[in-house]
Amino acid sequence: MEAYNFFIDREGHLRSGWRLAIFVVAFLICLQITHLLLVIALSTALNRSTLEIGETLWGVAAGHGAILISALLIGWACGALLEDLPFAALGCSPHQGWLKNLLIGSALGAASLFVAALLTTLTRGIRFSFDPAGFRLIGETLFVSILIFLFAAAAEEILFRGYVLQTLTRANIAWLGIVLTSVPFAAAHLKNPNAVPGFTFVNTALAGLWLAVAYLRTRSLWLPFGLHWSWNWAQASLLGLPVSGIERIAPAPLLKAMNAGPDWLTGGAYGIEGGAACTIALVISTVVIWRAKLFARAGVRAYQKPDR
Repeated sequence: MEAYNFFIDREGHLRSGWRLAIFVVAFLICLQITHLLLVIALSTALNRSTLEIGETLWGVAAGHGAILISALLIGWACGALLEDLPFAALGCSPHQGWLKNLLIGSALGAASLFVAALLTTLTRGIRFSFDPAGFRLIGETLFVSILIFLFAAAAEEILFRGYVLQTLTRANIAWLGIVLTSVPFAAAHLKNPNAVPGFTFVNTALAGLWLAVAYLRTRSLWLPFGLHWSWNWAQASLLGLPVSGIERIAPAPLLKAMNAGPDWLTGGAYGIEGGAACTIALVISTVVIWRAKLFARAGVRAYQKPDR
């Protein structure tokens, strides 16, 4: 009887801890295989060595593609095999109100970033000017970077607000899901160029909370997806700021940013995500998302089965 209680919940499914462990192991295996296959495919298609692919944006695309495919495949498989759930339970299928969530999320993500930028502008920490690169180059940057940020946000949301957060939410321990997805993600960003150890970790973890709240508010990935891609796009392509220390994604942004400090407010060379202005903007946006009655909730009540 004790062994049954330790492994199996009252619904006859594996308990959430075991489900989580199976997902992580299967995901990591699938990730390595998928990434290798994508790099080989790109190397063959572009007639370049796998080493060369790894040093370009194609290598970044292969990495995010592997994350997206693996998180979707393993998340769906774990939901179906371990919890008898349909693919729709992952929260990425169209549902009533999904487009509304996506559009409002996209507007709110950019607006939240603008709040942080406004704080630095009012204090004269960052000064903005129009990029003299020309209409054609700026237009290319705006368009191409949208595709990049949409793809990257989709991959990260499927992984970090996907099965791990969702299965622990069904177990009535969403707080643990937030911790287990936000803290490792924040720690990984400490390896980025010009990372600021304190603010980089705190703000990235807070961004994980921000996006998790968006999922919990709607039980759908469309709202956090909208928030995620538009924040990054507005940051890099409109305002010319580094995204988590990375500058090469938007070579000709609409505006050029000049940092005058202090770095604790502006984030310095890491970008606005490494400063207190970002912290304030994320806190405000998180409260707005939790309190506002603007969003459509996905019809997934039947999937919210506690495992105790």
